[in-house]
Amino acid sequence: MTELADESAPIEAPRSVDEVVVLDYGGQYSQLIARRVRECGVFSELLPHHVGAAEVAKRKPKGLILSGGPASVYAPNAPKLDPGLLELGIPVLGICYGMQLVALELGGTVESAEVGEYGRSTLTVREHGRVLAGTPAEQPCWMSHRDTVFAPPPGFTALAASTASPVAALESTERDIYGIQFHPEVVHTPFGQDILKNFLRDVCGCDLTWSAASIVEEQLARIREQVGDKKVICGLSGGVDSSVAALLVHRAVGDQLTCVFVDHGMMRKNEGDQVVQTFRDTFKVPLVAVDAEERFLTKLRGTTEPEAKRKIIGTEFIRVFEEEAAKLAQGEEGARYLVQGTLYSDVIESGGGTGASTIKSHHNVGGLPDDLQFELVEPLRALFKDEVRAVGAELGLPERLVWRQPFPGPGLAIRVVGGEATKERLDLLRDADAILQDEIRKAGLYRDLWQSFCVLPDVRTVGVQGDERTYGYVVVIRAVTSDDAMTADWARLPYDLLEQIAARMIGELREVNRVVLDITSKPPGTIEWE
Repeated sequence: MTELADESAPIEAPRSVDEVVVLDYGGQYSQLIARRVRECGVFSELLPHHVGAAEVAKRKPKGLILSGGPASVYAPNAPKLDPGLLELGIPVLGICYGMQLVALELGGTVESAEVGEYGRSTLTVREHGRVLAGTPAEQPCWMSHRDTVFAPPPGFTALAASTASPVAALESTERDIYGIQFHPEVVHTPFGQDILKNFLRDVCGCDLTWSAASIVEEQLARIREQVGDKKVICGLSGGVDSSVAALLVHRAVGDQLTCVFVDHGMMRKNEGDQVVQTFRDTFKVPLVAVDAEERFLTKLRGTTEPEAKRKIIGTEFIRVFEEEAAKLAQGEEGARYLVQGTLYSDVIESGGGTGASTIKSHHNVGGLPDDLQFELVEPLRALFKDEVRAVGAELGLPERLVWRQPFPGPGLAIRVVGGEATKERLDLLRDADAILQDEIRKAGLYRDLWQSFCVLPDVRTVGVQGDERTYGYVVVIRAVTSDDAMTADWARLPYDLLEQIAARMIGELREVNRVVLDITSKPPGTIEWE
């Protein structure tokens, strides 16, 4: 068997479509820029700003976008611009901090304004140039900056201004360098997608061909090339990510694939039976179901720290896969490849790629053991969640699976917060979550939410039920809206719905005497508590 390649390796761009690189200068919307570029039909990858011109050139992109960032261009430790990036012979678009870096590097005037410009603003266009072509002379836009470009570099044209920005857009068609102070990637800039399309199609000359269909064909070819005639094993959780990955690989190599569904005792109520039935009966995919609840609970005994939980569960998953692979071999060469539903957001949050910070280790990225004896097949590694759903629909995955809310690989273990994930606590959390999901679906809100789930902190509180003192658990309701899980807003659930959920939990679950609502967005919080 082949040992695992570097799990922080960069994403390999599709061969059949054009690519535009986005360099991340630390902006809160950086990931969103990459997503919006893809929505325009062009593949993009987010790279840390310090990779430099040589690394960007290796990827042979059709264009380069420099993101916004929180720093002042004059701050001592502020991210700098590699001048070589402007000499690659490809179009460059600077957004917010990215535009200020370009202006400063090429001789423009960038100064701190007396008043910062944050939120909605009005853009007044003097000349449309190339990137603003086809947009109104006056248009709303979204700003987030204090430093301001007061004069463009020599040879550049100032295209537009806003209330607090004398130069809110600039360009040099001779050098093929463009800049906009506002954020085209956010919905508060209604003509933002038009502006990005102008840059991608008319300036960079990209073909807008990135789509779910193109992803499927590209990945089928890659999987066949990587796997050949070898056996493959897939860790199937039943979530949309692993389901889409499994179907892609099954379509590519057929019965060379065997899915292994590990019931670690930390899934949602009745979910294990549903997964087995769907893949065995509906999709006719070879599947081995493993009841490993006691094994995982034993390994987790005494563990309360969240990263330790994730790594224990990730390691134990791999050990189960290795054992099942050996059983499947039956004297022949065993499974050499392991399929995982790793997403691009997993890679970013787990610190994948040079310079990325670790927010939390995902069990299928940062939680993998160092001595893993499989070569990974990760057909979704370059995709955001919305793209995975589109691929699932393209493959004919049923709607209920395509739109299943994300569920962490470590399962309910990381939703038992601050304490040990015992069977008693997991069962209680499972029942609470079932009530929440039932009421959310009855209210017709399931598809409107990115995630909705319960958290069980290791906290007990005093209550009164039936004139008697109780000392029970607190259940936290967590519900968020999001496009890609990189940012999220807490969902404004109706009060009467929250009241109904709380009444059912306290009435039906004797161990619960208090229900609370988490109203933290991401950032500053994360969606999951651990």
